[in-house]
Amino acid sequence: MTALRWLGHSTIVLDFVGVRIVTDPMLRRRVLHLRRSADVESPDHVDAVLISHLHYDHLDLPSLARIGVDTQIVVPRGGARTLRGFERVREVAPGDEVDICGLPIRVVEAHHDGRRQPIGGYVPAVGYVFEGDQSIYFAGDTDLFDGMRQLGPVDIALLPIWGWGPTVGTGHLDPQSAAEALTLLRPSCAIPIHWGTYHVLGARDVGRAPADAFAVAALQIAPEVDVRILPVGGSLEL
Repeated sequence: MTALRWLGHSTIVLDFVGVRIVTDPMLRRRVLHLRRSADVESPDHVDAVLISHLHYDHLDLPSLARIGVDTQIVVPRGGARTLRGFERVREVAPGDEVDICGLPIRVVEAHHDGRRQPIGGYVPAVGYVFEGDQSIYFAGDTDLFDGMRQLGPVDIALLPIWGWGPTVGTGHLDPQSAAEALTLLRPSCAIPIHWGTYHVLGARDVGRAPADAFAVAALQIAPEVDVRILPVGGSLEL
């Protein structure tokens, strides 16, 4: 059995038969100027953590420490220097394949500036395709790009659709472009992520609106795709 649990933002706990993977763990109530809308427990018994890029809302050192400094961490090439003190760090680039306890995972490109300021220096943003009982695409942060066509078809697409402010900029999917991505990826099921978790202190929380907008756009553009909107902490058996 394969199951997933969305802990908010881009943090997903994926359970394949006997293997537990966590993506981009961001678990704290407050991070810089951001406040979390719903608290969650840190996942345990984690076999590996996959990091899509080095931005502070995707590579959060205190959240990683909660999971364990001896946990296997996979990070885009050039990111290991940010993870000093963590014992098992592997750098990857698009085109690589990693094996986690027998589970093959492909590293794929993403169109997003993944550098961590103020360190600077180019570090690619990546996505991951899990090829267990079902194929699952985790996009990390990305804009729409034609190369998504080569990634599909997949069973499940975990697509970022928003962020934490009133707007999203270049290098990100919004509800409309995320729905357009479905025509390239050709998933059976799509789950919107990277929305409804953090908001700027003192600013209005946009709430569920991005997810609802994505569902409406997907129904118009790719009606054959089953869109599942999960609450923070919600889970789905696949």
